[in-house]
Amino acid sequence: MALENVMPQTAVTEVVGSLDDLERFFGARRTSNENFFEEWQQNLPPLSQEDCRVLDQLRDRFRYQRNMGPVAEGAVNAIVISPLLSLVGFYDAPFRMRSEASIAITTEVLVDPEAEDSEVKVLRGQVDFLVLQDQFWQAVIESKETSFDIEMGIPQILTYMMGAPASQNVVFGMVSNGNHFVFVKLRRSPVPEYEFSDIFSMIPRQNRLYDVFQVLKRISSEIHSI
Repeated sequence: MALENVMPQTAVTEVVGSLDDLERFFGARRTSNENFFEEWQQNLPPLSQEDCRVLDQLRDRFRYQRNMGPVAEGAVNAIVISPLLSLVGFYDAPFRMRSEASIAITTEVLVDPEAEDSEVKVLRGQVDFLVLQDQFWQAVIESKETSFDIEMGIPQILTYMMGAPASQNVVFGMVSNGNHFVFVKLRRSPVPEYEFSDIFSMIPRQNRLYDVFQVLKRISSEIHSI
């Protein structure tokens, strides 16, 4: 019988709702190393005129729809996320993409801290997009509705990233609600460590999709080099 069939199964969102939960369940910690996540700051690829034209078009489309009220998750994916991933090249070889992929993570949860009692649980969840190369997770990308606080998605996506195959020590992620984007980096051993990028907002006049695109391209090049 499969291990996950005999263990209590719990939705990721019911167990990991904060970074404190993440650190308690997985022993993860936010790094103090300023150079840990330099992929979103250094050696970013230049933008072509065509890149800028397409990114301006994506921004304008999203703002047009957003002016009429919150944009649902499916529309955010269609208007911004999917075209952005296509522009970066995440739909082309050697990447392989699945949508709405399920994950199962086995972890030991402390039930009674005073008695030091614990039980093994299987956390189950759904990831909106998984970018794979040679059948391994290389980037995890999740979108939420525009009314969703983007910071609330960080513990959840880090939990999903913890479910990557053991051979994948470094995993990148991005959380977006359409209005805002944030990147995440996780190194899983010897001790799980993570860090975030700045939050890129669609509110300023400057098109911050330029920055998002450049960071995605940099992460793509990192993945190709593995």
